[in-house]
Amino acid sequence: MFSALRTLPLRARPIARTFATTPRVFAGHKAPALLGEGAKPGEVPTDENQATGLERLEVLGRMEGVDVFGMNPLEMTRMGTLQDPIKIYSLAPERQVGCTGYPADSHDTLWLTVTHSRKNHRCPECGCVYTLDFHGDPHAHEHH
Repeated sequence: MFSALRTLPLRARPIARTFATTPRVFAGHKAPALLGEGAKPGEVPTDENQATGLERLEVLGRMEGVDVFGMNPLEMTRMGTLQDPIKIYSLAPERQVGCTGYPADSHDTLWLTVTHSRKNHRCPECGCVYTLDFHGDPHAHEHH
């Protein structure tokens, strides 16, 4: 088959297209918002010009005064119990939580994976209980 393609004249060869971009171009859609315009020739790019993807989302959020990833530490004003666990807000079905104990820094950081499928997760060192406060789409199929 490949030898047959080599013997065809150049004008008779099939045109290769990227199927992911062809419909977008013909449909008249703009470029995705998470791609920057880039710097003009001869200029040094800024973070706003150069960042793409999730980094650009974070930079644009910072410009608007929004912490898009919610990276602030949890306020531990109490010990989480089975009856009243510490709720962890999440848009994903699982989240990593670093427990340092109650009161804060009473033990080394232990990382727990808090999931949507289990109701409670307990720290093996201090016994503090965490639960996922899931606000995402339960029927979404995330691919990692």
